[in-house]
Amino acid sequence: MDRPVTPTLDRVKLPSDMKRLSDRELHALAGELRAETISAVSVTGGHLGAGLGVVELTVALHAVFDAPRDKIIWDVGHQCYPHKILTGRRDRIRTLRTEGGLSGFTKRSESPYDPFGAAHSSTSISAALGFAMAADLGGDPGDAVAVIGDGSMSAGMAFEAMNNAGALKRRLFVVLNDNEMSIAPPVGALSSYLSRLYAQAPFQEFKQAAKGMVSLLPEPLQEGARRAKEMLKGMTVGGTMFEELGFSYVGPIDGHDLDQLLPVLRTLKARATGPVLIHVITKKGKGYAPAEMAADRGHARAKFDVLTGEQKKTPSNAPSYTKVFAESLVREAESDSRIVGVTAAMPDGTGLDLFAGRFPKRMFDVGIAEQHAVTFSAGLAAGGMKPFCAIYSTFLQRGYDQVVHDVAIQRLPVRFAIDRAGLVGADGATHAGSFDTAFLANLPGFVVMAAADEAELVHMVATAAAHDEGPIAFRYPRGEGMGVEMPARGIPLQIGKGRVLQEGNRVAILSFGTRLSEVLKAAEALTARGLQPTIVDARFAKPLDRELILQLARHHEALITVEEGAVGGFGSHVAQLLAEEAVFDRGLKYRSMVLPDIFIDQASPETMYKVAGMNAPQIEAKVLETLGIGVVGLRT
Repeated sequence: MDRPVTPTLDRVKLPSDMKRLSDRELHALAGELRAETISAVSVTGGHLGAGLGVVELTVALHAVFDAPRDKIIWDVGHQCYPHKILTGRRDRIRTLRTEGGLSGFTKRSESPYDPFGAAHSSTSISAALGFAMAADLGGDPGDAVAVIGDGSMSAGMAFEAMNNAGALKRRLFVVLNDNEMSIAPPVGALSSYLSRLYAQAPFQEFKQAAKGMVSLLPEPLQEGARRAKEMLKGMTVGGTMFEELGFSYVGPIDGHDLDQLLPVLRTLKARATGPVLIHVITKKGKGYAPAEMAADRGHARAKFDVLTGEQKKTPSNAPSYTKVFAESLVREAESDSRIVGVTAAMPDGTGLDLFAGRFPKRMFDVGIAEQHAVTFSAGLAAGGMKPFCAIYSTFLQRGYDQVVHDVAIQRLPVRFAIDRAGLVGADGATHAGSFDTAFLANLPGFVVMAAADEAELVHMVATAAAHDEGPIAFRYPRGEGMGVEMPARGIPLQIGKGRVLQEGNRVAILSFGTRLSEVLKAAEALTARGLQPTIVDARFAKPLDRELILQLARHHEALITVEEGAVGGFGSHVAQLLAEEAVFDRGLKYRSMVLPDIFIDQASPETMYKVAGMNAPQIEAKVLETLGIGVVGLRT
């Protein structure tokens, strides 16, 4: 494909090369960097809008600061594509999010210019403060710069870090990248506060002089600025909240104007002594019309045509699991006014935007605040509602204390819809849904389900809606379903009961989740060899179907469990049951197929599951190995 012409960018191999460029050349560099970012993501797909929104900011930060000595931490890391291009990785930028290629987020093992990995939000200020204190204590030298989006600022962790930083009074730079939009439009009081800060644009220069820049002005001008500050007492003045936390506030400034960015950053780099918050206004998707006009400003894109922005998605006849969940929840809510939806800044990703369209007063997007989402749902349940708390598996980890303390101990009937369960492909290890079964199934009173296909998901939504005895969770993967026949309406399942799909002999395979399709392929291959296994869809990791599992153990030589999760989950609970019932004393061979004890880097889901050892040929091999039968000895 044709690549953009980039004569200035071609001269920049590392950020140190930018020190030789004039400000005029830096303007040219920004334009070329934007073109290169668009071109690269059109080939690989990925998070486009966030990177386009910080092109000028990226150029300014690397022109002023001295990475990697100075630590620039991107929050969330999907802003970092332009940063990667400028930091020695341009030759690999068209391998983004592919097997063996560059991560779609910052990653310490990838480059010294990525001082801290950030694929979850709201961590940058805490990490930057750690770097700043480490430098004071004799660790790595250099300044620490956190670049945090306004959506990420809605999480409590960001304010915990700012409170601590303000108290410690160490030199620290926090760049608030305020693009008025994270993945979804930002919600809540903080968003309204930031909007008010720049609502009166002509007033900003005066407020900047009167507020954050006072201590940095030459001494003859400081007294006048102080008097101006006194005049503004009692008025709504930009930066008040941040200054109360101990930060000097600078801004708002235009994050796409290098003539503003460069002098401000240079002044702060030269003179700041304590923590500074630099409020930068940007536009997500800036400079690429298809992204700017998109509802999500080009947040996540498949491969696309650069000229038109048209995405090159592979058509599928099967609905996505996310859509199946959303439509099923809407159907349940039509007949039950107590059902409400809760999500943490992911209404589109979880499908709850469909629910919001149908029941706007019963849908709550709480922002990037998973801990609050869980406890808020607990309060709704305690108040008599039926909350469905829809959070990706990888993000639910962030609210685990609340799951234990506020939900499980109180046996509140919060329904957890866990999207992106299992290995997720291009987003890699940081977004894999590996641990939810293990960390939920060990909690007393929890019901934990996994859908084997999209039809089962419909029934599990109905099961959760009907379950009022305590917390219940159901997990399902990213992407399209299996293309199975869909029920018109979900039917509540009997709690703790699995289903036998195929009767066999010698070996029984219990599948928990969507690896069932691979189990069935393995069963076909085994049957062709003369060994027909019994196949069971377990449905529940907790409570287990004790009667069924013990019956299988009595009538088979071997029992094998398969799940898309880490050790400690379904298979571990089965092993505990078998041990308690002394089944192993009778000679049963038991094996558990789980995700390996490693973090698996990005690749296609099929490749990732091959690395994990959980595709059909590997399941077949596990059966043969367990029974001690070699391929040569099998009938064909």
